[in-house]
Amino acid sequence: MESERTSAYGNNTNVDFTQSTDDDPLIDGPLVSQDALESVIKREFQKLPTHWAVSVISFLHVVYVVLCIVITVFCWISDEHTHECTAALQGIDSKTVILLGKVALWVMVFIYDRFVQHHHSAVRRRGYLDFYRLTRGIKSLPLLIHSAGNALILIVIAPSSLLDANVKNLSVYLLLAIICLELLLTVICLLRYAVHVVKFNSKKPHPDVTEEERSHGCSSEGHTETGFRDGSSLEDVVEKQADLIDYLKQHNSVLSRRILALTAQQIRG
Repeated sequence: MESERTSAYGNNTNVDFTQSTDDDPLIDGPLVSQDALESVIKREFQKLPTHWAVSVISFLHVVYVVLCIVITVFCWISDEHTHECTAALQGIDSKTVILLGKVALWVMVFIYDRFVQHHHSAVRRRGYLDFYRLTRGIKSLPLLIHSAGNALILIVIAPSSLLDANVKNLSVYLLLAIICLELLLTVICLLRYAVHVVKFNSKKPHPDVTEEERSHGCSSEGHTETGFRDGSSLEDVVEKQADLIDYLKQHNSVLSRRILALTAQQIRG
């Protein structure tokens, strides 16, 4: 009795397996060529177009600082060019012009920061996780520096009458010092960021997953090291794994849709 059940179960299993194989449309359908799959997997390298934004924001910042120095020296401290300054500024107070220019510059830096963040998010989605983490802190520093500079300017401008009562034009000198220090720190951060971007664009690397596979394939060791290394922390390991999983999910989803589209084209052809 038990042998009959076993044989019947085996027959049913074979039948189910045959039916599932016959019902699978991918097995009887045309196979996707190897060249088509490689063209889908290989993506053309996209350069990071943020280096020109660094040049623009640096130029605007230098122009603003030069104008602030000129206006402060000729229109704020000195009284010899009062009529010329009033005519050039169309009756607007020189202090108001400097503050309005600072607000406009901060808006430009904010737009620059959003532009850079957008492109770095795209770089992260394309699998360049190490470069994203390398520039994650430095790319946001210009906006932080300008925001801190705005706060310091408000601290100086608010009690300007008290400061100037003790030392003549003390608030003006402090204002110029803050603006020049802000320019120095911002230019240093922008130059360091631009160097990273230029190296990244010139190197034209593959996504991190592909680079790791190549490095492990060229190495003599046949296994890869996973887990903690010297100097690694739990947060870094978890963050890297989460970024890698997110990239692989997106890559597999795009790759599956393209393979299905190629298969459909071959079926129709």
